[in-house]
Amino acid sequence: MANTVRRGYAPSPFGQLHYAECGSGEAVLLLHQTPRSWTEYAEVLPLVGRAHRAIAMDTVGFGGSARPEGPHSIERFADGVEAMADGLGLDAFHLVGHHTGGVVAVEVAARLGDRVSSLLLSATAFVDEAKREAAPARPPVDHVDPKPDGSHLVELWNRRRGFYRAGEEAALTRYVIDALTVLDRVEEGHEAVYRYRMEERLAHITAPVLAVCAPEDHYSLPALERFAAALGCETAILPGGHVPAPEQLPGEFADIVTAWVDRPRP
Repeated sequence: MANTVRRGYAPSPFGQLHYAECGSGEAVLLLHQTPRSWTEYAEVLPLVGRAHRAIAMDTVGFGGSARPEGPHSIERFADGVEAMADGLGLDAFHLVGHHTGGVVAVEVAARLGDRVSSLLLSATAFVDEAKREAAPARPPVDHVDPKPDGSHLVELWNRRRGFYRAGEEAALTRYVIDALTVLDRVEEGHEAVYRYRMEERLAHITAPVLAVCAPEDHYSLPALERFAAALGCETAILPGGHVPAPEQLPGEFADIVTAWVDRPRP
């Protein structure tokens, strides 16, 4: 069936990389935020998969993908994306990244040029020297210390509780599961973002770009204007949502992805 989610693994220099896909046709590769997995797109996949081959991969070091030793970096995450595309035989593909996945998507698009047919950056941080200098003073996003009584589980839940509305506990539970899976390295994706020299890579992007953000995501909303200025790209505001916008608004998120992918281009 066209909307059946299929799961598999692709080879990489790090080991096997896990992915889920749905549909057929032009490939749309979706990259998740830290410390999530493909499940961030669980409801988006079958919607985008109605018209395209929608693929959500687990970033190197997260979810069901290989977990190499040594420090994570945006470049290494991008190595994994490139290996996934090669392993699945994707000569060209559309690329979507959310939060950390958006920063990884910037590096992938800068590397692969015309192989990336279009780029959608969702709630993506604009990383420059000022952001790198401020990083050491920022508090950890997801780090908790394991406690014998299990109270760190509640602490982890409360780390992101404010991003979710009442009734969205299932999505918050998926976050906790993903975070627990990589608890010893849960903060490293964020740290990789703040080390990345994004401003040096933007000029290498040749794909058309759309930058979008949820209106309540005050962490990333200011980046829209900066991407528009740096890349000359279009921007759009989703009709609601916070940091977990793909889970809060899967239909609206899938619609904006599909409309962008399907836009006629020269």
